[in-house]
Amino acid sequence: MEQYHISKGTHFYALGLSYKKADAEVRGHFSLDENAKANLLAQAKEAGIESLLVTSTCNRTEIFGFAEHPYQLIKLLCDNTKGTVEEFQEVAYIYKSREAISHLFRVGCGLDSQILGDFEIISQLKVSARASKKQGLLNPFLERLLNAVIQASKRIKTETEISSGATSVSFASVHYILNEVENVSDKNILLFGTGKIGRNTCENLVKHTKNEHITLINRTKDKAEKIAGKFNLVVKDYANLQEEIHAADILIVSTGAQNPTVDKYIIKNNKPLLILDLSIPKNVNENVTDLEQVTLVHLDQLSQMTDDTLERRKTHIPLAEEIIEEVKTDFNAWLETRKFAPTIKALKHKLHDFKIAELDTQRKKLANFNEEQAELISNNIIQKITNHFAHHLKDDASSNTDSLELIKKVFQL
Repeated sequence: MEQYHISKGTHFYALGLSYKKADAEVRGHFSLDENAKANLLAQAKEAGIESLLVTSTCNRTEIFGFAEHPYQLIKLLCDNTKGTVEEFQEVAYIYKSREAISHLFRVGCGLDSQILGDFEIISQLKVSARASKKQGLLNPFLERLLNAVIQASKRIKTETEISSGATSVSFASVHYILNEVENVSDKNILLFGTGKIGRNTCENLVKHTKNEHITLINRTKDKAEKIAGKFNLVVKDYANLQEEIHAADILIVSTGAQNPTVDKYIIKNNKPLLILDLSIPKNVNENVTDLEQVTLVHLDQLSQMTDDTLERRKTHIPLAEEIIEEVKTDFNAWLETRKFAPTIKALKHKLHDFKIAELDTQRKKLANFNEEQAELISNNIIQKITNHFAHHLKDDASSNTDSLELIKKVFQL
């Protein structure tokens, strides 16, 4: 993306960190909860950032937006998380202009996901876009780009098998349980945390384990009850967490807490306990591994599992990339037209000034001057003239830079 007058004096950047270089602990330092996201957007607005999209998931935290220098966006991230600039520089990536556009396409279309074909990120991007728009931080460029990414992801879902079967972290956790735990349908399973990953994990547990001994605990009990009602499961109070862990054979933790909520001091089990921590930041203290009967698995380990299904999905990457290129070509064609939009707008304003001056002259000359008719005719003429120039610039891309300069010179824009 050249400048194309999308945003004067600034460039479009994509920056952040992901599972590729940042482990779960470091990703936790840069994790943004809902309050932190809201504060970041408010700070961006106050700093004069024109357009910005921020997303934070279990495997990545990223900012897409306009800035004179990427440090403006890095500062926003570090100001609202526990992460430092030095730590960011060690594990982060920064993409600019066309590379930033390509990166957003790959992320939104599941090609950059921790588990290939995981499309949960697209719904998270939509939520982020709504939050940015509410703050007036979603300009036409970023809105159009996100819509193009959504279009590409839909086509990839329907035209390829890259997301055949379940692909999410929540499914990977259930897949792990099915492979590692004998007689899983007879085990006591405790799910602590019923956010999006928790809900999806719960659904996969019910669907694939045939287990009728699943208990839910959430800090906000009514959220757990809504999910439990759907699947006819048991809900316990947060105050009962320790005793429910004592009764469990499998504990799945997926809370949104910023600090560990489970450690070895609340585990009194005298039988094997498998703990899956699906949270970022980590919500299970590593000290639980001091206990002989406890096995701890984090989502980074789950996502490294490869199976036949995943290998089959990899064969569909080339087709997915072709679809992205097709959609991206359409987006770039729209982007190309944006470079002369300010000139056409300025021309329209100049013709409007001519109109006002001429109508004022005729109003003084003619006693029976028809204001309404004159306004209608002159507006139609202005629209026809500006459309004519716009079509010329669009159809003659090879020389539109010269044409733009000529229009500006003739009309003194």
